[in-house]
Amino acid sequence: MSNATLKYIRLSPIKARLIAKEVQGMNAELALASLEFTPNKAAKVISKVIASAVANGGYESNEVIVSSCRIDQGPVLKRFTPRARGSATPIRKPTSHVFVEVSKKAKED
Repeated sequence: MSNATLKYIRLSPIKARLIAKEVQGMNAELALASLEFTPNKAAKVISKVIASAVANGGYESNEVIVSSCRIDQGPVLKRFTPRARGSATPIRKPTSHVFVEVSKKAKED
């Protein structure tokens, strides 16, 4: 079992969790292939973290499954944009922490 972490990525955790749920329990090679063709910023980020977790364990991507893919909320960058009559509107720029854990497949006998 090996894991990889990516912290403080400029990505909304709500949007990233939609992609993370899809790859949990998948074969790592199949997960990387499906994320490659998903048109989403989160898909590119999560695929890099999965590839890193596979490499950290010294495995081949077809030998392991994605046992857990977790997206936690990071700090929020708070900005303001000017509005009419000298007022301002807040803008929230969320960040995320991505945790991926891969483990060996159970042997099929």
